[in-house]
Amino acid sequence: MTARLVAASFILAAPSQIIGWLARHPGLTGRALATTFANAAIGFVAGNLAAILLSAVAAVWPRSRATIAGLALLVFCLPLVATGPILRVLLGPGNGPQIWLAALAVYYTTLVPLMVGLRAVPAVWLDLVRSYGRGRRAELIHIRARAALPYLFAGLQIAAPAAFLGAMVGEFTGAERGLGVLTIRFTRAMDLPALWAVAVVAALVSILSYAAFGRLAEAVLDEKPPVILSPPPEPDPYGWRAGWLAGLGRGALIAALALLVWWGLMEALGLNRFFAKRPGDLFEAFFLAPDAAATRGALLAALAQTGVYVLPGYLAGLALGAVLAIFLTLLPALAAVAMPVAVALRAIPIVTTAPLVVLALGRGAAGTITLVAIMVFFPTFVACLHGLRQAPGPIMDLFDSYAAGPVSRLIHVRIPAMLPAFFAAARMSVPAAILAVTVVEWLATGRGIGSLMALSASVSDYDMLWAAVVVVAVLSALGYAAVSMIERRLLRLYAPEQVTT
Repeated sequence: MTARLVAASFILAAPSQIIGWLARHPGLTGRALATTFANAAIGFVAGNLAAILLSAVAAVWPRSRATIAGLALLVFCLPLVATGPILRVLLGPGNGPQIWLAALAVYYTTLVPLMVGLRAVPAVWLDLVRSYGRGRRAELIHIRARAALPYLFAGLQIAAPAAFLGAMVGEFTGAERGLGVLTIRFTRAMDLPALWAVAVVAALVSILSYAAFGRLAEAVLDEKPPVILSPPPEPDPYGWRAGWLAGLGRGALIAALALLVWWGLMEALGLNRFFAKRPGDLFEAFFLAPDAAATRGALLAALAQTGVYVLPGYLAGLALGAVLAIFLTLLPALAAVAMPVAVALRAIPIVTTAPLVVLALGRGAAGTITLVAIMVFFPTFVACLHGLRQAPGPIMDLFDSYAAGPVSRLIHVRIPAMLPAFFAAARMSVPAAILAVTVVEWLATGRGIGSLMALSASVSDYDMLWAAVVVVAVLSALGYAAVSMIERRLLRLYAPEQVTT
């Protein structure tokens, strides 16, 4: 009924129009879906295998854990909007960019829970293995791997829709077929029934894949995957100053390794400097070239335009997710209605929702902030909902003995128990917010860093494109670090056992 009322405004398509379009074009939809799904599946497998390998190395060689986590975060913060065109130039036509972007979209969402799960093992189990004279490899195979299975399935559940999103973003960079190609075509033609049909198909595939891994976890595990929480930190005998110095040292090492890998890959593959820029090329373009000042000015202006929208959207998504989770904790009967809506919002890839939201709310602040908030809302909502359920049973029993009401228990027990999960979602949502705002700027608004990256790719200004990638990745990593710093300060007061080193 609502769709029919606003159809005249060219914002929504009625369900009958969507069903009718799908019935008239089954072949076109099926071929596009098969292409996108195949690329997403290959990227999903490759990205998760890489995550499993990296987490295993970190478990066997604990000294490498911080370096692996830092490099993985830096790569995850690379904006898909810019890495897509670069991969298209490097790999040429075909499905390579789609598969790579699908892998890049999923590996970190599996790596983080796995690295936590491999460490979340009772110490007595490890002592038993060591008492038999076995080493870290035996610990990994017989103890850590089995203990990490629930964390693996939790990561796979989140990664499945992300792989589909990565494949669709890759199709935006010049692919010949796929749902992403159809999205571009129907957006340009303002074909609302077709565009909504693509969005519905993408949402259904994402929801089914999310649900499939949930059912698989229930069949394999004795219980549902637990909430992903950090294990207790190891004590620091040197105090907080030594911790700061160690953190700065790790950051410098990670930056040096990233630059070395970047330069080494370009040189080893013998790629042309015209499109495969090295760190030295960017330094020259931004500080030594005659037009360096103008180049820096254009990049800073675009970043300022993006920052105006990304921060309000990020904060709005965090607030909305946390408030809704608290509200459903107080009124659990409404959870059955709210959860399907939340899953649907997350399941529809942003490359299909962006044109629709912009059509509905316009190209200004409202549409952009709304899309960023949607991307941040779902992980925050789910994490907080699970976190609120982690209130210690004995403490809840104590409050029950005093006949404390639900609001009192919420304030004094549930919300402190929720904080670790909330901050975990806040950290992971920093790159998601950057992805959302750059996609909107790329597809719809024509402003900000996303538009600058798209324009730079179209005119072969690879100095600007690579510089935008580096700056966005670094800023995302710094935002992640800032949230982590706030998290440590608050958790030292309310949940000190969850403060990670």
